Amino acid sequence: MQSFVYEYATKVYFGEGAAREHLAQAVSGFGQNVLLAYGGGSVKKNGIYDEIKGILEDAGKKVTDFSGIMPNPTYAKVQEGAALAKKEGIDFILAVGGGSVIDCCKIIAAQAKTDRDLWEMEMTDHQFPTEVIPMGAVVTASGTGAEMNGGAVITNEEKVIKAGMAAAAPRFAILDPAYTASVPASQVMSGAFDTLSHAMETYFGKSDQDNVSDDVALAIMRNTVVNMRRLQKNVSDMQARGNLMWDSAMAENGILKVGRVTDFQAHQMEHQLGAYTDCNHGQGLAVIHPVYYRHILKDTRGKFQCFGKAVFGTDTAEDAVDALGAFIMECGLPTKLQELKSKVEITPEILRKVADTCNIISSNPRELSRDEIYDILMECM
Repeated sequence: MQSFVYEYATKVYFGEGAAREHLAQAVSGFGQNVLLAYGGGSVKKNGIYDEIKGILEDAGKKVTDFSGIMPNPTYAKVQEGAALAKKEGIDFILAVGGGSVIDCCKIIAAQAKTDRDLWEMEMTDHQFPTEVIPMGAVVTASGTGAEMNGGAVITNEEKVIKAGMAAAAPRFAILDPAYTASVPASQVMSGAFDTLSHAMETYFGKSDQDNVSDDVALAIMRNTVVNMRRLQKNVSDMQARGNLMWDSAMAENGILKVGRVTDFQAHQMEHQLGAYTDCNHGQGLAVIHPVYYRHILKDTRGKFQCFGKAVFGTDTAEDAVDALGAFIMECGLPTKLQELKSKVEITPEILRKVADTCNIISSNPRELSRDEIYDILMECM
């Protein structure tokens, strides 16, 4: 393994009733003014909003709402939230939702503490925030693992770029599997596939043959597949929902990444696809992964063979990729780009733009050219 420094920054409260039991104490050490951030309003329909707001107000907090955070959140929404946080003198941000809400709030927390444009600061000047508004997360849709790290993905619509930024790491995360019960089954599956993707992307990066992180990643992948299948049989299986919630956190809290480098080329392709089409992230990954893996299979055949045996019980590297494709179909996830809900028609011209602007990873088994990325995307049509 390579040398590393690892710090676990987020305190986790896991289990049914976790918010009722722990939220008041978790926010007690922060200031009075809380920004309560959420998405399109489902948390109001299912009662989570009322429960969380009630706990905050009973704890003596003044609550300011910030709603309407969309899937694939935009940089413009970040600026809106940062302006509101400054205006209201916000002391603490509580993100209630899935990865989109949490990611947006992470960047708001940093943008609200500086007069500089955070995008230009990070992407152009390569300087990163040192002061943020403290924040926490109440997860209602798992999959991204956003609640346990300081990175965030945002779409800059003006520049047509969807990219990761350094931002605020949540001080705590509330993980209550019951909070995911009202999420549509299709969203549960796409979120869980994002978890599987995170673990796969970490595993297939360049690494030593004998690596603890790889073995942990294989276990997370296997558990994710097992519990996705459980939910296919019974969408109300709370044990499976809880397992997937923790799989999601484990895949992105840094534990799988210590002592090794990662791939994440499929994520880079999907991010730019999302910048142009606003497609669902997990579903886009489901379309891209098998095609991408067929392109790099010969460059890391041994790892694909180990992956297949551990996760799907297959024998050969080719069988492993076939099993992944079959599993995607089994879960009802899309297998072609035309199946994705998109704000624009997905055409060869759009895919050429995606390929020409996609971030290219050098730590994957083999660095791709832009033409090969275009070929992969076209094979996904």
